[in-house]
Amino acid sequence: MAHPSLAHIRDRMPSVNTLVVACALLLGRGAWAAEVAFVTTQSDDSVSVVALGEDRLAATLKLGGKPAGVAASPDGRHVYITSPEGGYVSVLGTRPPALLRRIALKGGPLGIAAHPDGGRLYVADWYGSRVFVVDAASGDILDELPTGLSPSGVAVSPDGTLLATADRDSDQVSLFSTVDHRLIGTVGTGKRPFGLGFTPDGRRLMSADVGSNTVTVIDLASRSVLGSVPVGDRPYALTVTGGRAFVTNQYAGTVSVLDLQSLKVIATIETGEYPEGIAASADGRHVYVANWFDNTLSCIDTASLRVTGRVRTGDGPRAFGAFIADVPEAAAH
Repeated sequence: MAHPSLAHIRDRMPSVNTLVVACALLLGRGAWAAEVAFVTTQSDDSVSVVALGEDRLAATLKLGGKPAGVAASPDGRHVYITSPEGGYVSVLGTRPPALLRRIALKGGPLGIAAHPDGGRLYVADWYGSRVFVVDAASGDILDELPTGLSPSGVAVSPDGTLLATADRDSDQVSLFSTVDHRLIGTVGTGKRPFGLGFTPDGRRLMSADVGSNTVTVIDLASRSVLGSVPVGDRPYALTVTGGRAFVTNQYAGTVSVLDLQSLKVIATIETGEYPEGIAASADGRHVYVANWFDNTLSCIDTASLRVTGRVRTGDGPRAFGAFIADVPEAAAH
């Protein structure tokens, strides 16, 4: 079954692995001891590397395979990017940004998450109704866990004990133990769940339901739905910070801000045309949004709830996942 956003992708073969690096002065002066956004730009088979502290495009990496999903390692030294049309995960070093190797996976690897201990990756196979458990160091496949149909978003709880997948065409999320890979259970959501997010305390899980224009809030202790909150048109992904959830609404060109106490939308922010991926800075002061049709990365100030800046990216930015890496100054590969 075709991926919902692949209808917007131009038909062409994946490019050869090459690296195009810009802003050499930025890289040379050690400005990478900061947060860096790795924004997959699916239409040009690349990832745009944005130095967030300087609000500028620092590098472009050509990856091929229509890159989509992103997960930064907890230590900020690596970033893992899925290519659903290529059947692989690209492993990038972050300082300087460079393609290190590929991990071949069957099917259509899409959503991806890294375990908090950095040892494992969890990769959703959109076509195969499963999630791969991958050794982050060796690239070996440790296990394959069956999910519902068309798993998309993948998330790991803050304490690392729980794995969740959004099973888009089954209208559910699947919950697994990361200790023994046992299926704990499934919970029904709205129509076509896609992006996922845990609250920082790990007690709740939320899904952005593309087909019903809702966010489903799940209590994990009881595995029951606490509420279904109406948001904008075609919600795609979400991030949680400061007691709020920020949800991208593709067709509306907005981000809905959801208060986690009242479970009500408290603000709607215009970002750019067709917003997709979204992630928060580590300090929670900013939220960054990838706008597919505008080819921009927008910055939202979480205090004022206003867009305070934009950076140009490559063509078709998607940034599905945890695309912000806290890159150490002396990262080693």
